[in-house]
Amino acid sequence: MTMRYWIVGGEYEDPDFRTLIPGSETMAGPFDCEGKARNEWMRLTYSPGTDPANTRYSIAAETVH
Repeated sequence: MTMRYWIVGGEYEDPDFRTLIPGSETMAGPFDCEGKARNEWMRLTYSPGTDPANTRYSIAAETVH
């Protein structure tokens, strides 16, 4: 089995993280290793201008058969 990794997330309306602000949705990938995905996650999470109170990204793993 092979794994692929994706970064998903964006800016939310409030710190409850229930509703994404339309147009802020982000999906990056696929990445062939978790380390590369984690580097992109860090770049998106800590990039200048990002509001840490309302922005959240996650790493999603996909099994490829």
